[in-house]
Amino acid sequence: MNWELSGNKSFPCPVCAAARAVRITKKRKPYVICDPCGVQIFIRGPFGIAEFNRLVEQGERDGLPTRLREMELRYHLMCPKCGFQFWAERKLIKTSTIDGSFKGFRCPVNSCGAIVPWEGKK
Repeated sequence: MNWELSGNKSFPCPVCAAARAVRITKKRKPYVICDPCGVQIFIRGPFGIAEFNRLVEQGERDGLPTRLREMELRYHLMCPKCGFQFWAERKLIKTSTIDGSFKGFRCPVNSCGAIVPWEGKK
């Protein structure tokens, strides 16, 4: 695959899921950098490059970066008390001790103790 450095192809960061431009090294090998997360992905070897190209093409065709961003908006929560951002996980579910109803997600910061309600999530 012959990509230019124009950034017209993207691949999601494995940490924050934000779409990042696919760049090409001087030796024509693809790489991705996410400066906010400090993640650098360098793809080496013919098999790895071929599989990476397939993933990028599939993502471009199926709108993978868009779907990942939508998922993040739904399941990446922010604590209203301490501002900590975290992913909604089963182990953080908070239910009522009275009737067992779903209340929201516990903030994973030990000293916080806040519950992030699910209402208002799209």
